[in-house]
Amino acid sequence: MHIGNRLAAVDLGSNSFRLEIGSVEQGEFKRTEYLKETVRQGAGLDADRNLTPLAMQAGWDCLARFGERLAGFKASEVRAVATQTLREARNRDEFLDRASATLGFPINVISGREEARLIYQGVAHMLPASNERRLVIDVGGRSTELILGEGTTPRIMESYRVGSIAWSKKFFPDGQLTKRAFDTAEIAATAVLDEAFNAYHPEQWDAAYGSAGTVGAIGDVLAAAGWPRDTISLEGLDWLLDKLISMQSVERIRLAGMREDRKAIIGGGISVMRAIFKLLGIKTLHMAAGGLRHGLIRDLLGNPDSAGDVRVKSVHRLARKFNVDTVHGQRVGDVATLLLSQIAEDSPNFQADSERLLRKLGWAAQLHEIGSHISHSDYHKHGAYILDNADAMGFSLAEMHRLSLLVLGHRGKLRKVEPALADEVLALQLIALRLAVILCHARRDPEIDGMQVRRSGPQSRIVKLSCRPGWCLAYPQSAHLLREEAIAWQKTGWTLTLDLAE
Repeated sequence: MHIGNRLAAVDLGSNSFRLEIGSVEQGEFKRTEYLKETVRQGAGLDADRNLTPLAMQAGWDCLARFGERLAGFKASEVRAVATQTLREARNRDEFLDRASATLGFPINVISGREEARLIYQGVAHMLPASNERRLVIDVGGRSTELILGEGTTPRIMESYRVGSIAWSKKFFPDGQLTKRAFDTAEIAATAVLDEAFNAYHPEQWDAAYGSAGTVGAIGDVLAAAGWPRDTISLEGLDWLLDKLISMQSVERIRLAGMREDRKAIIGGGISVMRAIFKLLGIKTLHMAAGGLRHGLIRDLLGNPDSAGDVRVKSVHRLARKFNVDTVHGQRVGDVATLLLSQIAEDSPNFQADSERLLRKLGWAAQLHEIGSHISHSDYHKHGAYILDNADAMGFSLAEMHRLSLLVLGHRGKLRKVEPALADEVLALQLIALRLAVILCHARRDPEIDGMQVRRSGPQSRIVKLSCRPGWCLAYPQSAHLLREEAIAWQKTGWTLTLDLAE
C-alpha cells in the first residue's frame, strides 16, 4: 500500500501518450493534473515492424515534457507502461532505453492481458460499487481489449490485434471514406474478433462499458448531434457511418464534437466498434471514466481486493497450472534468498533495492521446475520458454524475461546466459539460485548452519562460499556438486571460490 501524498501514471498508447498526476487523500486518489499528447506512434511502424526515427523522436519529445513535470517524484510514486505498438516494435529496446532516461523513470512494456487487467481495474474502481457482471471494451490504436468481470474482479481478459490506427492505415490508406472500405474493414475486424463470441456472449454480462480514446471520440460526436450523452448505441454508430460516407474523405469531415486529431483514424475506429457491437449483441455501451492509467494508479495505491501484490497470485497460478512441486520451490527460494542476502551485504547496488530483488529471486525459485511438466529432459529450457511467453498478471514483459533467464540459467552450462551475466544484479541472483538448487538437490531442507556466501568487494566479480568444518564429510554429494559449480563459473567473467574446510 502506497504511503505518500502523490502518485503519477504514464500510459504510452499507440495513439496518445497520457500522464495522470494526483494526490492521495484518505487512501483515495484525487487527480490534480492530466496531460495528453497525440503522438500516434502506432502509425510509425514500418514494413519491418521497426519504429521510424520520426516516430521515436516524437515519443522522446513528449516524454521529455512529461519528465519535466515529474521532476522530484520518487520511483515508488510513478509507474509508466507501453502497450501494443511497443509490443510489436522490433527496435523497442532502442526507443525504450532513451525514453526511460528522458522520462526519468523505467518504462515497462506490458502484455495484452496485463493491459486488459489494468483497464478493467481502472474502469471498475471508478464505477459505483456493484456485483454486476461487466463487459469492458477498450478500442485502442493497434489493439482492442475485451474483459469480463464481476464488481472489481476481472475474470476473462483478452487482447486482439485490431485497432483504430491499424485499421485506418490498412483499409483507409488514402483517407477515402467509401462504403466498400467500411464494409471490408468491418468484415476484417469481425474475423479477428470472431473467437470472442463464446466467451463474451451477451448471456455472460449484465452491462457493457467502453473505455479510452475511440469510445470517447465516437461518444463526443454522438452527444454533440443530440444522441443520449455518455452512451453509444448501434443506431448511433449507423448514423455516424452514414455521415462519414456522405463526406467521402477525411479532409472533408465536418462534425461537431470531433477533434482534429481523431479525423484520420475515425474510419478504422468506427469499423472496429461496429464489428464488436454486432458480434457481441451490444445494445447500449456506457462510456466509462476510468482506463489504463487509473488501473496503474490502483496498483500503486495497493488494491484492497487483491490481498497483496497481484504478481504473487500470478506465480501461484503458474505453479498450479504446470503442477510445480511448490514445497520444493519454496525450499529452494528460502535458501536462495538467504544466500543472496549475505551477498547483498557487500553489494551496494543490492542494498538500495534489496527487498524487490530478493522477492523476484524467490519467484524464480518457486518456478524453476515449471518446465518439468513438459519434459524432464532440458526442463530448464522449457521453463524459460513458458515464462517468456506466459501472460502473467502484474508482470511486464521485461520482468517475465528476467525470470525466464534465471530459470534458464539455474542449471547446466552458463554459456546459454553468458550475455546476461554482464548485468551484475542478475549474475549474483543466478549464483544464489544455482547454489540453492545444489544444496537442495536431495529435495529436503539442507543443513547450511555456518555456511557463508560473500563477495570479495563491492565491485568484485569473485564470490566465496565457506562452510563449517566437517560439512563436506557429512554431505559429500553436495560438496562434489559445489566443486563442479565452481568449475562452471571459471568459464565466465565471474569466479566462485570454495572454502569447504575439509
